[in-house]
Amino acid sequence: MSKKMQITLNVNGTRHELLAEPRTLLIHVLRENLGITGPHIGCETSHCGACTILMNERSIKSCTVFAAQADGAEITTIEGLGTPDSLHPLQEAFREHHGLQCGFCTPGMITRAAQLLKENPDPTEEEVRFGMAGNLCRCTGYQNIVKAVLAAASEINTAKEAAQ
Repeated sequence: MSKKMQITLNVNGTRHELLAEPRTLLIHVLRENLGITGPHIGCETSHCGACTILMNERSIKSCTVFAAQADGAEITTIEGLGTPDSLHPLQEAFREHHGLQCGFCTPGMITRAAQLLKENPDPTEEEVRFGMAGNLCRCTGYQNIVKAVLAAASEINTAKEAAQ
């Protein structure tokens, strides 16, 4: 019988305190305990990136992190990037540039792209392709995903310039 531990997670701006087995994967805590279903369970081996989230301002695959390792962390999932009424520029760009087909990989793609653009606000096509290499899509062929990330970068940069 495994002993549960008290874990505190700040997910999308909301503090959650829960009991979880230390060996429970973060993706399972998010989906099963907190009902946050944006990050998907894909390969559970860190190869596909469907479970990508932001943890303490770093892009991570939540199938590779134990709940105990995330205790006290600031976590952002796709649900925390925008709302149905106010999409994040990446969400809008993926919609506009057809950067998705079945949508299974999309939350992880967008979440990874958000961190990529934070680290490199004006990437080249090659930098986008390299930066997104850890997230796999079996439907799109990636071209429209890259177009969407580049379009979002341009939109974000234009908005920043206008605000100055």
